[in-house]
Amino acid sequence: MTLLDRRGIWTPDDRAESQCAAVAFEVPRGVGAFRVELEYERRDGAVLDLGCEGPDGYVGWSGGARSHYVVSEGWATPGYRPTPVSPGTWEVLVGLHRVPPPGVAYRLTVRPATTAEVAAERDAQPEAPPVPERGPRRELPDVDGMRWLAADFHAHTVHSDGALGIEELAALAVSRGLDALAVTDHNTTSHHAYLPSVGERYGIRLIPGQEVTTDRGHANALGDIGFVDFRNPGGQWQRDVEARGGVLSVNHPLATDCCWRMALDHPTAVAEVWHSSWHALPVLHNWGGPLAWWLSWDRGTVPIGGSDFHAYGNDALPGAPTTWVLTDGDDVLGGVAAGRTAVSADPTGPVLLRLGDELLALGADGLLLSGFDAGRRPVVGERAVLGGTGGPWWLEDDQMRVLAVCG
Repeated sequence: MTLLDRRGIWTPDDRAESQCAAVAFEVPRGVGAFRVELEYERRDGAVLDLGCEGPDGYVGWSGGARSHYVVSEGWATPGYRPTPVSPGTWEVLVGLHRVPPPGVAYRLTVRPATTAEVAAERDAQPEAPPVPERGPRRELPDVDGMRWLAADFHAHTVHSDGALGIEELAALAVSRGLDALAVTDHNTTSHHAYLPSVGERYGIRLIPGQEVTTDRGHANALGDIGFVDFRNPGGQWQRDVEARGGVLSVNHPLATDCCWRMALDHPTAVAEVWHSSWHALPVLHNWGGPLAWWLSWDRGTVPIGGSDFHAYGNDALPGAPTTWVLTDGDDVLGGVAAGRTAVSADPTGPVLLRLGDELLALGADGLLLSGFDAGRRPVVGERAVLGGTGGPWWLEDDQMRVLAVCG
């Protein structure tokens, strides 16, 4: 039985009309699982994404990371929620990410999947590694009974275009000495259900996240707030996240083809000011673009950092950069929302913390304290207290390379 077999050509005109196309197919009674497969001409940089929507709503997204997926009630390909296969109209979502002229020829098929096929797909997933030895935990001074936790707010798994399973990513983050990690797979929340148990096993706070992803910009929706529909305008993302009690952060606003180009109701209160690409190449170490963007966006924006880890050798490791969050108990996102953050290049590098109207620079002897319209002051000693109202502030070396920031 075949539920769909469609051939055609996606054209630049199709992409101009909508970044995401929907191809409907009917599921009859008695079908308990199905397999979707997309074949297309991978030439001249063509990239097509895959997703799924069912009669009861959005099921998931794997973007361009996969050419097929399986959906059933008991298990689904990572990126998709296990979902009862109800009879009725379903849709394959096809993201027209890059469609070079004159177009991209494709074939899209959907057929029922057997129990054995579903089991084989499940068994092919990465195995959970043993709990590793925790990396060194840096002790920073408590403030009014609150403590600083080391976090990274941007990382990916096999639930989108990452190479590691959730357990593997958790183990890596623990070995790096992190206390908290946001798992922010693209346009899906399929990973959220696994985070509490994996976090408990590996001894790390795994924060539910979703990287809401379009060709006009990416933003992290942080918190256990459900799916945020990337097909809506950016202002709607903002309203949805705020109404549900989450945190929305603009990601890598000065990146290449995914830099921020969307209108919002107002500047987000939080932003990924420090993305790993900032320090990806030596020439970028003194790149002033992120600081200039921060100044023009809103000086009161709470800075966070993200490694954007996908795979070994492709990205910075989790914790590069590290966001330090002053938390009341385990409420990491509460600390972010309250503006109690600082960002350093890694878990052990120089750090600049705000303590009321003062700044505490640790491991920064010989660096310079700098701020907007504030000149530069030398830091003397491994632990230096400096006056610093307002903000933002950062630590730089004699080559103007930024090594730490705080609001």
